[in-house]
Amino acid sequence: MFTTLFRRAQIILPISLLALLVFFSPPLFVQESRGGEMTPIPMISGIEMLKVGDAVPDFTVQDIEGNDFNMKDAFSQGKGVLIFFWSIFCEPCKAELPIIQELTEEYVGKGIKVVGVVLDGTPMKDAISAFISQEKYSFKVLIDELNPDESFKISDPYGVAGTPTLYFVDSNGEVLFAKIGRASKEEIEAVIKQVL
Repeated sequence: MFTTLFRRAQIILPISLLALLVFFSPPLFVQESRGGEMTPIPMISGIEMLKVGDAVPDFTVQDIEGNDFNMKDAFSQGKGVLIFFWSIFCEPCKAELPIIQELTEEYVGKGIKVVGVVLDGTPMKDAISAFISQEKYSFKVLIDELNPDESFKISDPYGVAGTPTLYFVDSNGEVLFAKIGRASKEEIEAVIKQVL
């Protein structure tokens, strides 16, 4: 139980620890600029994210509505999958979600699947569902699960060291786009248009 709580604390740092880490460990953070403002993205050192050209790991979990979701089926049955990792406690993530929703509305009918993986765990399922419903988001939402060894089923194999992290996966299961921190709609659309 303690190990699980500690592991989750590494992914989503409490505000008090965040302030200390910003001061004492700036190399552990990616800085993103929005309107001249720098926002720290908490990072876990030693985790290597997937790169363009890498094959994505397969996984099967339930979505927030209790339906099975398989990654291999998702990319092989369409033209690509935008998969992004986020948390309801992550302000840069919440700022990016309206862009993700716009992309969902524009491209899901054209063979693109949009999947959000929440790192907050199943105890937060009700709060996550309420947030998604309140904001009227229609992309598929998965909650990452723990394996018996307490590693994360999705985010660990995908090399997620901080949120938000985005990947665009083509119909062969290869990464065409990988980014940690917020991405602009234009950046993501440029990649989507390569496969349409």
